[in-house]
Amino acid sequence: MKVHFIAVGGSAMHNLALAMHKKGYNVSGSDDEIAEPSLSRLKNAGILPSEIGWFTDKITSDLDAVILGMHAREDNPELQKAKSLGLKIFSYPEYIYEQTKNKTRVVIGGSHGKTTITAMILHVLHYHKIDCDYMVGAQLKGFDTMVKLSDNTSIAIIEGDEYLSSPIDRRPKFHLYHPNIALLSGIAWDHINVFPTFENYLEQFKIFIDLISKNGVLVFAEDDIEVKKLALAGRNDIIKFPYSVPAHSNENGITSLIIDQHKVRLKVFGNHNLTNLNGARIVCNQLGLNDAQFYEAITSFEGAAKRLEIVFETAHSVFYKDFAHSPSKLKATTAAVKQQFPERNLIACMELHTFSSLNEQFLLEYKDAMKTADEAIVYFNPHTIAHKKLKEITEEQILNAFGAGNNLSVYTDVNKLRAHLLKINTANSNLLMMSSGTFDGMDFTALAKEIYV
Repeated sequence: MKVHFIAVGGSAMHNLALAMHKKGYNVSGSDDEIAEPSLSRLKNAGILPSEIGWFTDKITSDLDAVILGMHAREDNPELQKAKSLGLKIFSYPEYIYEQTKNKTRVVIGGSHGKTTITAMILHVLHYHKIDCDYMVGAQLKGFDTMVKLSDNTSIAIIEGDEYLSSPIDRRPKFHLYHPNIALLSGIAWDHINVFPTFENYLEQFKIFIDLISKNGVLVFAEDDIEVKKLALAGRNDIIKFPYSVPAHSNENGITSLIIDQHKVRLKVFGNHNLTNLNGARIVCNQLGLNDAQFYEAITSFEGAAKRLEIVFETAHSVFYKDFAHSPSKLKATTAAVKQQFPERNLIACMELHTFSSLNEQFLLEYKDAMKTADEAIVYFNPHTIAHKKLKEITEEQILNAFGAGNNLSVYTDVNKLRAHLLKINTANSNLLMMSSGTFDGMDFTALAKEIYV
């Protein structure tokens, strides 16, 4: 099989390219920019494009498939030639489905928790040596790539993102997977550039439920009001399993599940992680694993990359980095760290980076998102707002929107933010840095060395 990737340098796209190369396909690709780690990983596999840019001579009639990444534009010259030749053109999620349509597909959907729940399920299956195909949104310990597709597995575990599929396919990705087993973790308005109203956003999850196969399974977070409404109102020809926070204890910074009066010690913490764990357990039950097998495996789960990932740790302080950026994620992540270490001072810092977060109307959704922090810091770069062609926002707007009172400060200069962080009193305190971006290239490892000297 011969496949070509338009916009091969993307996080998801290059992982899919690596997966198809590993499967034995003849893989080629193009992009106008390829950054690390995509560059090195494609180079090591021998499939890095020899030149940067778009080249129509790569689009030939003998291609079995052309896979179009979201980064490409609708007028991309390679895409136009592929259309003129009548080639099969797939979006990323379409091709994932094409490769897994004869397997039992488990699709994890929701505004938050998708990556962690997918990672938990994969960890448990891997622990018990159960082979499966997968697609997950973060690099996981023990897994070479974020995508695996093969001919000798019967299960596919797929993280179901609700964002658009490609420049020419405006459907949400998770509408294309047609799950046999689906999980819905929570609904909190996001991606307002695509879903301008909450009702429009909510409708995408209703459609997701409607696309579950007949006699399939829906596992849903019953503590989320919107999820519960959709689940209970959904089709009667699917089996529904609710889940919520399991019984647990927290002693000296260690969280344990309480199972039949016995404690199962965990490496993760926070109500959102415990809830995610319970959802993952039910999915694993549907795949043939009993609770005892699940608990045996989950004790060694350390979390997905950039999900409460430890940058530096001492006996009295922890520096975490986290992908949290939307209001619901900020609230859950900040509360989790404070709940785990109630006696420690918590400095929580987040970057407004996405289109939604920098929108003056959506900004109001952040009310009390970091109120559990002892000190809350919000950073944004005015140049990012200009680049996204959004209306300017002021520090006062952010202070009013977050409503965190006297414990909230706002920075628009990354050097001033860094200087502030270097003054942190590390005695009995935790630092939590949250963003889907990079705080304009801030090196957390270098920062930690300076903070904890």
